[in-house]
This record gives sequence, structure tokens and C-alpha cells, in this order.
Amino acid sequence: MTHLASGIRAGAIGAVGLLACGVLTACGSDSDSEGKGGKTSSAADGGAGGTAAVRTAYAKTAEEETARMTLRTETSAAGKTAAADGEGVIDLEDGDSAMTISAGGQKVEQRVVDQVVYQKLPPKQRAQVPGDKPWIKIDLKKAAAEQNSGSSNQINDPAQSASLGKGITDRNTEEVGKATVDGAQTTRYRVTVDIDKLPGGAALKRQVGPTVPMDIWLDDQGRIRRQQVTMNLKPTDRADKTTAVPRKMTVRTLIELSDFGTEVDPEVPSAGQTTDMTGKIGKQ
Repeated sequence: MTHLASGIRAGAIGAVGLLACGVLTACGSDSDSEGKGGKTSSAADGGAGGTAAVRTAYAKTAEEETARMTLRTETSAAGKTAAADGEGVIDLEDGDSAMTISAGGQKVEQRVVDQVVYQKLPPKQRAQVPGDKPWIKIDLKKAAAEQNSGSSNQINDPAQSASLGKGITDRNTEEVGKATVDGAQTTRYRVTVDIDKLPGGAALKRQVGPTVPMDIWLDDQGRIRRQQVTMNLKPTDRADKTTAVPRKMTVRTLIELSDFGTEVDPEVPSAGQTTDMTGKIGKQ
């Protein structure tokens, strides 16, 4: 894989820059196999308990402060699909995280501290980064200010993926079935995410519309243990025709949370070992 070479990667990676990984992670098919045998019912049609659980799911999860997290995303565009997997820990309050991301036989060490993403690239990728330094960084605050990357921030930063729960509404809530997630018994719900309720939602709304469907799996304490969402993205008004960013893409993301309360303390790489790539994603 070449660093920042494909337009599909440039478009999907955006602010977070899963630069050496190819495009995001893959949750595979949107299968309901885990829910088979479970009775599907609308929370609005008598499932008041389910509606209440969904309404408070993000708050109850955030109360745990930290968790171990796995992330799997698949991005498809122009007839091609790319995938990657992430595993690590996340601070559910401030968004700091430390993860290892794998794709295409390569691994990238990634840290997020104070909304700045740091990635340690494989040796083959470093030569294609100015300064040939082992680490790159992308400031998510600055990147989100640019329309062309605001929505990618929402999709790729582990904290932003997890924070989709902030936008959960109790409209059209369905209980799909039961499943075991990492040893925990869970109830699966199909919910609606109100994009306006998300941080930086205005930029994402221009690409995906006002709402997106999402599946969440809640344990017996009402915490989110698994979350799956599929977004169909349209290009922003500022899409640069000189880049290879595809006109449309589909991003499917699956995260799982476990080991609540685990230690999270990512360190910032030294400035001398880091190249700032903010504003350069999608221009390579």
C-alpha cells in the first residue's frame, strides 16, 4: 500500500489519517444473525423500558470514564473496498486514546491526546512524509474547521465514533434481539442518531443527512457494549476536483467496549520525532 496514494483512502481517512492503513475498518455484513430467534418489537409499541434504556445509554456508558475498545471499519467507493482494525483503550470523558491499527499486513501505533492524533508509521511509509520522521500528527480541531475534513473527523477518531451515542434519540427504536458480547448478555436495539446533536454535526450533516440508523447492544447495566453504524457520504461543497477523493462512499463502523475503568494514559511523542500533517490530508 502506498502512503496517501488512493483517493478512497484520502476521502475516508480525512482528519484522523489512518494513513498507512488503507481506509477504515470493516464490520463485515450488516447481518442480524446474532439477533435470530429474538422477537423484534418497536419500543414505541409497548417497549417503554427499551426506550428509556436507549435514551440513557450514552450517559451510563460515559459514567465508566474509560474502557478497552476495538474498532472495525470498512469503506467502499468507486467499486473498491478497504478495511482496517483497531484495538486499544479510550478515555470516554476527554477522548484520549491509545490504539494499534492494522490493515494490509501493516500496523500503525496511534495515540489521541487533547484532540490531536499521533501515528507512528511503518518504515516503508516514513520516507513519503516530509522530514522522514517516525511520527505524524493531525490536529482534529483545525482539521474539523475545514469543510472538506469535518465529517471524516466524526467517523475515524475513536472518541468521535464512540460519541455517536450522544445523538441517539428514542424515535423509531426497535428491540432486535439478544446477543452475547465479550461474555456479557446484551439486548440489541436499532436506533436513530440525530446528527445535529453531535459535536461538529453541521459538517457531517451535509454529507449524510439529518439522521442515520445505528444498532447498539446494551448490557444489563444499560451500557453500550457494541455499536454499529453505516453512513453513505456525499462529497462536500469544497471537494477539490484535483484530488482523487471519490464522489460517494459508504463507511461501515463497528466498535466494542469492555474492561470499563481500565487505565488510559497515552503519551505525546516528542516534537523532534513528529511531522505535522494537519491540512495536508487529501492533498497528497
